[in-house]
Order: sequence, then structure tokens, then C-alpha cells
Amino acid sequence: MPIIIPRDLPAYERLTSEKIFVMDEARAYSQDIRQIEILILNLMPTKVETETQLLRLLGNSPLQINVTFLQTATYKATHVTDDHMERFYTTFDKIKDRKFDGMIVTGAPIEQIPFEEVQYWKELEVIMDYAKENVTSTIYICWGAQAALYHFFGVQKKLLPKKLFGIYPCHAIVQNDMLLKGMDDTFYIPNSRHTCIAEEDVYNNPNLKVLANSDEAGIVIAKTHDNKSFFFTGHAEYDRYTLRNEYLRDLNKGLPIEKPYNYFTEKCGEDLEDVDMKWKSTANLLFYNWLNYYVYQVTPYVL
Repeated sequence: MPIIIPRDLPAYERLTSEKIFVMDEARAYSQDIRQIEILILNLMPTKVETETQLLRLLGNSPLQINVTFLQTATYKATHVTDDHMERFYTTFDKIKDRKFDGMIVTGAPIEQIPFEEVQYWKELEVIMDYAKENVTSTIYICWGAQAALYHFFGVQKKLLPKKLFGIYPCHAIVQNDMLLKGMDDTFYIPNSRHTCIAEEDVYNNPNLKVLANSDEAGIVIAKTHDNKSFFFTGHAEYDRYTLRNEYLRDLNKGLPIEKPYNYFTEKCGEDLEDVDMKWKSTANLLFYNWLNYYVYQVTPYVL
């Protein structure tokens, strides 16, 4: 089944070329099908790239999904046109009386800033509280996961000695959780961050359950026991060349950065084109399982 997005959204043409089943709103509304309503709070500066990455994964499902993109009203995006934000995004005041089946809160490249000093922190706290009461299940990604863990449970973050940057092997530490159904014993997830969560705060909290970790990257997936909140500390949604582009960006800025770990192949030359994309199946399974088992199977027919 398709994912429903406006035909003029930049991701539409890209996903269609990849044979991802997308449908425009006019055709979708002509069908008598209960759509799964997903809200995406996109905090990433690379708005179009992040839209495409998440829509690609949500489209890998037999469900008909309608996506609403949300932006903060207290911070204006600077890496995308005003026209794009006005046409494809809404603000919280316009959706606060609605309910959603699922929600995704992305990361943001601000993890070195104290939470309370983030320009839109107060608004984000309101949105996270809203999600707890009005959304069946929510995925928080990278900084979004750090923010939610801090807001709801007081989990602190710590500055790493150097940037955690690369593709890291991960392992499930629980048996039979449906989010990890079909996963290999060892699976891989991209990471790109300067901070980590205080793991003792997570393990010692009776409301939280760690599902998977990594020797190098620490806790990679956790959730609340009621399955309403999932915390992904990495970026399973990343494209093949996202880490390469981040690496080149930091090099051009003169920032201290090493090549992403476990990412380029041995034959990779100076063009940095040869990437071993070993996390694609993991990403598809994580979002497919979340949509099926923690959204579709438990959400009410009438929201």
C-alpha cells in the first residue's frame, strides 16, 4: 500500500523512481480506507533529505499512510526555502486538537547545547507532552531521543571525547520484542553525534527497557514499557551517502573529523563513492515492525 504525500513534495519524484509506492492526496481521498496518520516533527536542517529518508522507510509497508510534517513555530528553518515550509509543513497550534497513530521526532545537530538553551525547547516540551497523550506510539531519533529521555525521565547526556561517527555493530539484549523481529544477531546502525546518554540513568529507571546496545555506541534502542515511546540513539534512516556528506562538510569547515568508522570499502578511492551500506535492511525492519506491531495493531479504528 502507498504512502500519501503531495505530488509536488521533492521526495515524491525520488521515491517514485525507487519504486516506492507513493500516492497523491487526491487519489488517496477517493478511496474508502482507514489511513494510518503519522506526524513527523522534522528538526533536521536538511529538511528535504530527511523527509525522503523517513518517507522511504514508511513506504515499505502494506499500510496506507498519511504523513503530516510539523515544524516548530519558535525557530525558523534556515537551510530550506520559506515556500517549502509554508507548503508542506504545519505548526503545533494547527494540529494540537488532533490525534495521530504514530509520530517521529528527528534528531538535530545541537546536542552540545544544554537542553534548556535550545531556542525551541519549551515548545518541544509541549509537543512531547502532547505526543504522550495523543499519539499511539512515538519514535525519537538521536538528539530527539536524548531530549525525550531528559524531559520525561531526567536522563542526562555526556560529552564524548570525540565524535561518534560511523556504522557500528549492535546486538539485541532482549528476546522476542516485536520491534526486533527478523533482525540478525548482529545488525548495524549509523551514528553521528558528539554526546551520549547517561546509560546508568536508563538501566536504573523502571519505566524504561533497553532493547539493543553496541560495544562502541552504547545503548542504541530503548523504549517505555507501555510501548508509547521508542528511543533510537543512532540514525538507521540515513541514506547511503549521508555520512560521506557530513564528513566532507566538516572537512570543509576545518573541523576535527575522522573518516566514518566501518563505512567506506577497502577499495574506496579519493572520490569516496564506495560505501558498504550494511544498515539498509535493519532500517526497513525497525520502521516496518514499529508501524505494524506498535502502531497499526494497537491503534483504535476511530482516532
